[in-house]
Amino acid sequence: MPVEISREIQDFLAGWQDDPLNARDAFTNYLSFLQGQPGVTLEFKARPGISYSVRARHAAQQGRELFVLVDVVDDEPEIRWLSVCFYADMITDPEEKGDFVPSGLMGEDAACFNLDEDDPAMRDYISTRIAEAATAAGATSRTGS
Repeated sequence: MPVEISREIQDFLAGWQDDPLNARDAFTNYLSFLQGQPGVTLEFKARPGISYSVRARHAAQQGRELFVLVDVVDDEPEIRWLSVCFYADMITDPEEKGDFVPSGLMGEDAACFNLDEDDPAMRDYISTRIAEAATAAGATSRTGS
């Protein structure tokens, strides 16, 4: 059963008009994918002027609050961009497009990917990482988390 998008997320998306980087489309595509994943719940945190964050968690996860953090960076609301972060041990980065961030996600090592330009290849690359993390989060015997 798909996860419902909260009224807060709907209101945020309705108010997001300026989008020269096509980040809104990427964000809604990532949300749609996450909505369709069995066992996944979404949490939204709005910090206007800083970021709007969606945290996705799988019911099978133990000891971790999420498997992906999708941030809409709001330091310049007319040019919002995305930062998508994962626990470093939950994904691969074969093209080394991410940034390794020691203790960067809930105190654990992270891999973060920025979508800060209109780049369809990067949008797809991040989508693949989200799918990879969702699979890992649902396989507790593999991740141990």
